[in-house]
Amino acid sequence: MLEFAISTDKLTKQFANLTAVDNLQLQVRKGEIYGLVGPDGAGKTTTMRLLCGLLNITDGDAQVSGTSVKSDPEAVKRKIGYMSQRFSIYGDLTVSENLNFFADLYQVPKETRKQKTDQLLEFSRLTPFINRLAEQLSGGMKQKLALCCTLIHEPEILFLDEPTTGVDPVSRREFWKILYSLNENGMTILVSTPYMDEAELCNTIGFIHQGKLITSDTPQKIKQLLTGDILELKAVPLREISKQLKSVPGVKDILVFGDKLHLMVTDIELAKTAVSEIITQKQYQLISLNKIAPTLEDIFVSLVQQNHLPQRHKKH
Repeated sequence: MLEFAISTDKLTKQFANLTAVDNLQLQVRKGEIYGLVGPDGAGKTTTMRLLCGLLNITDGDAQVSGTSVKSDPEAVKRKIGYMSQRFSIYGDLTVSENLNFFADLYQVPKETRKQKTDQLLEFSRLTPFINRLAEQLSGGMKQKLALCCTLIHEPEILFLDEPTTGVDPVSRREFWKILYSLNENGMTILVSTPYMDEAELCNTIGFIHQGKLITSDTPQKIKQLLTGDILELKAVPLREISKQLKSVPGVKDILVFGDKLHLMVTDIELAKTAVSEIITQKQYQLISLNKIAPTLEDIFVSLVQQNHLPQRHKKH
């Protein structure tokens, strides 16, 4: 029995002078939800498209459900479901017509089609909307319809490329409930996301940056990788304070989180004292300064620095 549903061996993809995926060594166990996590431009979408047989591999290979993507991409496509960032549904077709179209596409037998369609509609709570045009659905409903279309042929592995981007928080939570339900029934799910709160919902996560996998483990174990502590600072004016703190002893890095700063520090007492002194001297307004547990984004930034990789813009 296969231990890994997905396994790559030095998977590489080059576009002209750009290496989008760089010697990727990725292993996803059967029956888990694996989160591929990183900022825009990290290589998440290219990795997904390579694994789904939608792009030619430059070097290396990948095994998906025991099949080589390089030698038999068509066989891989029959075993998987892939939901792209732009939901692949047709706005001028109804919910029911979209499902029938994808059932035709995947050659779902006519005798089982109605049962599968009804199950998916009930599962996603889209039954009352079967005659509504897809373009008239809310973002969350479009997302669920796209997932139903992806599941119509009962794939072994589900690939989801940033499936909740641009969807409201309530729909995001509902979508993840559906993913958990699918996973409880044995489906392996590889999901890419720029959102660290979604990463927490996965069994295993892999941080990807500039096409390289920089670490892979459970969210809990990854949080133990950080050396040093995190100080959370809330003060006014934040941007000016951030500039002033760049040379503070004991502060390794500064991250902006909305109206707060996360200071990665090597010596918490030294840093606390130095930060307080600067705020007092400059007559800035201090609201709070506390030690907090590190977030996954704190860990990501720390690992990028440890690997001496240039940072790009990150989503919070």
